[in-house]
Amino acid sequence: MPEPLDPQTVLLTGVIAAKEQMVSLYQQATLSDADLAATLRPFQQRHLAHLVALRRHLPEDAPSAPPGSPAPVASTAPDVSVAFLRDAERKAAAARSRQLTDASPVLSQLLCSIGACEALHAAALGRLR
Repeated sequence: MPEPLDPQTVLLTGVIAAKEQMVSLYQQATLSDADLAATLRPFQQRHLAHLVALRRHLPEDAPSAPPGSPAPVASTAPDVSVAFLRDAERKAAAARSRQLTDASPVLSQLLCSIGACEALHAAALGRLR
């Protein structure tokens, strides 16, 4: 019987999977609206930077996805709207405080910073038309 995964590793793999999904959503949005691509690229770049920072905390032998989680899937909608991205950012930011219970102090700081960035993304996306 395999040893249970460390709760922090499970948390990290889940957050990383969600971040990968967010990057994918931004990619879809930039591909579906060339006029918005330049505006959305910095948002996507910040999510990619979050991924780099999160992956630094993963143990080398950690699974690439949390156990029992479905593989990330691209949105079935042909176009990802700014409103959809804003809602996704708002939900991601709201999830961060719930994730702190299984996080080390260092990871807690990172998650709080990521959540603040996501909240700012939601606000900034709300100003786009």
